[in-house]
Amino acid sequence: MPLTFTPDPDITPTLRDGILDLWTDVTNAGGAVGFVAPVTREDIRPALLRQFTDMAEGRSRLVVGHDEDARVAATAFLTRNTHPLMTHWVWLYTVMVHPRHQGKGYGRDLLAEAERAARTMEGVEAIRLGCRGGLGLERFYASCGYKEVGRVPDAIRVAPGDDRDDVIMLLTLS
Repeated sequence: MPLTFTPDPDITPTLRDGILDLWTDVTNAGGAVGFVAPVTREDIRPALLRQFTDMAEGRSRLVVGHDEDARVAATAFLTRNTHPLMTHWVWLYTVMVHPRHQGKGYGRDLLAEAERAARTMEGVEAIRLGCRGGLGLERFYASCGYKEVGRVPDAIRVAPGDDRDDVIMLLTLS
């Protein structure tokens, strides 16, 4: 059964807790979403609250996917670029699909929903994202239409002696 996606949902305690659970579960399953396992909800909470602040101030948008049991199953944040010469593209952050839903095509669905949301943002011509190398993420994003446009070797230190490339991907919306 496909996910039900909602752009710009109302932030309720249920949604907040669902995103905290999702972000924690994705990280602890090895997902590259800004943290390294093991993490708790309390480790994630400050980053989520920063995202909510950016949303409240109009700098960021949320796309959320719910499963058939109304649980948060996927999220992505679109964040406006604040540099005055780069306002024609947005960042895509914290792209997550719950581990129990991996392999069902929901990641593609989530990216398509994020693209639809970006197309409604005035003046936005492209979506840019960064992903952690060494996990095959760049191949997945490429299969969804993103192009690798840059790579910074060893820019992400997952652990001492475990450095990964920061891969920059771009999807042009024209």
